[in-house]
Amino acid sequence: MRIGIDLGGTKIEIIALDRGGETRARERVPTPQGDYEGTIRAMLGLVGTVERQLGLEQAGVPVGVGVPGALAPGAGAMKCSNSVVLIGKPLEQDLSRGLGRPVRLANDADCFALSEAVDGAAARYRTVFGVILGTGAGSGLVMDRRPNQGPNGVGGEWGHNSLPWMQEGEWPGPDCYCGKRGCVETFVSGTGLARRYADQYGGTLTGREIVALAEGGDARAAAYLDLYEDRLARALGVVINLVDPHCIVLGGGVSNLARLYSNIPPRLAKYVYAGDSVTPVVKAVHGDSSGVRGAAWLWPREGEAPVWDDVRA
Repeated sequence: MRIGIDLGGTKIEIIALDRGGETRARERVPTPQGDYEGTIRAMLGLVGTVERQLGLEQAGVPVGVGVPGALAPGAGAMKCSNSVVLIGKPLEQDLSRGLGRPVRLANDADCFALSEAVDGAAARYRTVFGVILGTGAGSGLVMDRRPNQGPNGVGGEWGHNSLPWMQEGEWPGPDCYCGKRGCVETFVSGTGLARRYADQYGGTLTGREIVALAEGGDARAAAYLDLYEDRLARALGVVINLVDPHCIVLGGGVSNLARLYSNIPPRLAKYVYAGDSVTPVVKAVHGDSSGVRGAAWLWPREGEAPVWDDVRA
């Protein structure tokens, strides 16, 4: 058995998986807003609840946590988190102390990619790049079922690089919350999809409404979705040129757009070195559950090689 926790901005979710990956328990509670100590108590309480449900109070079940941010090298403190209450806090140490056992933390997008690499849409592939196209554009890189966080703790942070091969009207790009301009996230996230449409045509349409217009024959919306797909292909083409993953997995609200899986792969060839790409782009199997499942998979199954690289070593 292993336990995974997904620490989100509005909710904290916990799951217990058996050795076959089946869900044995699942709970969620609201995230205490602006309250670090309250967040710690809520997470400890969830672990206790699940362990009591399963009769595992004395078992010392491994716990992994997916967090919105990264671990600062050396100190183990949180950084680069949109949940600002976590920044600078020793979350891993505090949880470990409260539980009386080691805890493993990873970025929530790394957990998403790991989940899909272990027993999801990319389970057959050695190197997996996972992308969450939602409010932001989180991403993670997994190699041989190991999250590749790197010595700076920011491995796979694709969304905060500049959109490549910018066209007329795109440079220098919109402001990003990270302090830079023109980040991939500001163009291809669900939020970015809607905002860039508004920049171009006005109005306050949601991404879902834009898609509905395009499917209904609206030429302007159709042209915009074509541009969106080209931007996404440009950004993913750079990933292939750098890492050449065996599979790209999409999650988040935008991943429900079925046309992406037929339109993006052929577009990649235009941006991949040598003008060719055979990289599959697939939809996540576990959907919104991938983050919490991946947190649990930060601990290997019995007999498997470790899936952990200690970025603070």
